[in-house]
Amino acid sequence: MPEFVKTGVEGLDSILNGGIVENAAVLVSGNPGTGKSILGLQYLYNGVEQFDEGGIYLTFEETKDDISEAAESIGFDKWDDFVDDGRIKVYDKRTLLRSGDFSSTLDTILEDLQDTQYDRLVLDSLTMFQLFFEEEKEQRQYLLKFIDILKDSGLTSILTMEQSAVFPETEIGLENFLTDGNIYLIQSPAGSTSNRYIWVAKMRKQPIKNSMFPLEIEEGGIKVYEQAAGFSMVGESAPWFAEDEGGLE
Repeated sequence: MPEFVKTGVEGLDSILNGGIVENAAVLVSGNPGTGKSILGLQYLYNGVEQFDEGGIYLTFEETKDDISEAAESIGFDKWDDFVDDGRIKVYDKRTLLRSGDFSSTLDTILEDLQDTQYDRLVLDSLTMFQLFFEEEKEQRQYLLKFIDILKDSGLTSILTMEQSAVFPETEIGLENFLTDGNIYLIQSPAGSTSNRYIWVAKMRKQPIKNSMFPLEIEEGGIKVYEQAAGFSMVGESAPWFAEDEGGLE
């Protein structure tokens, strides 16, 4: 039986039937404003606060101060304390984009990736990660190498990726196949407001609940409403992917 790493996100671990498989790399996709970065922050924050598991946060888009302000705004009051005492290590855009070369950037963080005090990692985002590479083939070679390093280092990782469409794209990128799981955060217009949903499309080595579940972003982060599946926008078989892309794999 696989070991699971709990996200600590209310409702999410339940629809994942226990959490994320240990050492997995999970892709979290969504259009802007759906909560991808918040989920990443919450995953690391809960790791320290609830499970005594350290984490690494890599961001190509924000500064360290930006991340601190974002964490504080959502109610993660101990974020700065966790960073100051080394239980959360933040690499911001000033560090990651300094060399303009991914090999050099990887060398910079490799020691921390292999440090046994860290169990979790968030990369925000793969969209910016692509700026290192001129050719798509090279980008995906390095992504595969990077994911292998994460697994070899014993890290259970969330990698975010931005998409322009409100709903998941019908054309699946190779990133979806290189990662162990695919989670989509969806924001659907509803009059003057919008409704938010989460859909776990695929998780290798574990059963999942494949409906689309409502979520809210509130003080303390994301909350998933598992019992609201009756309001799901799709049934048990999501229409955007072939049947073998969801459920148990």
